[in-house]
Amino acid sequence: MSFLFGSRSNKTFKPKKNIPEGTHQYDLMRQAAATLGSGNLRLAVMLPEGEDLNEWVAVNTVDFFNQINMLFGTITEFCTEDSCPLMSAGPKYEYHWADGQTVKKPIKCSAPKYIDYLMTWVQDQLDDETLFPSKIGVPFPRHFNTIAKTILKRLFRVYAHIYHQHFQEVVQLGEEAHLNTSFKHFIFFVQEFNLIDKRELAPLNELIDKLATGSSHSHHSLHHNTHTAATESSAHISSLPAR
Repeated sequence: MSFLFGSRSNKTFKPKKNIPEGTHQYDLMRQAAATLGSGNLRLAVMLPEGEDLNEWVAVNTVDFFNQINMLFGTITEFCTEDSCPLMSAGPKYEYHWADGQTVKKPIKCSAPKYIDYLMTWVQDQLDDETLFPSKIGVPFPRHFNTIAKTILKRLFRVYAHIYHQHFQEVVQLGEEAHLNTSFKHFIFFVQEFNLIDKRELAPLNELIDKLATGSSHSHHSLHHNTHTAATESSAHISSLPAR
């Protein structure tokens, strides 16, 4: 959970999304944080016994938004209109923005602009009580799974951009362990509940494979594999759809 970042990474790109204290989701978040603190990420992502799947996905989606928010906040000075004129994840993957409402036809834009659009859009979804109800007894919408999948698919693109375009800056800032732990947690979660299509994960396939086969590796060994894996994965698979 977000507590992994401690006090070192308190800079955020967007306002942090807080789950209200006193709610069941808040209790669930604290329970998840305690489990995550054990260091077993595969165990930490599993649905707690007797809990509602939608609530579990909702709590974790909020937390991943906050984690990615903090991670991108640490490298915003390096991700500029000049350094990243296109939103990409290596030379083979370019993303165009469309939210299906205000922007229906995908548009090319810089990485900082794309991520601003993306994080604002996610924030709006998380703040909508009809989509992410926080009160006990208020049901989740029937299409909640589809909503969560779209949010997580788009959040993955920020990880992919950071790994491909800004990993060296992350290393220079001493934040690679935070990035690796956050991404590993994210991947284990979406794999556990089949929330992102494998094709969407293609830009970081090599890294994801290393995480899956070496889940007990230290942050140090993962650090040595990360940049190579991110570079390799961009060379073999054709571009993803823009949206």
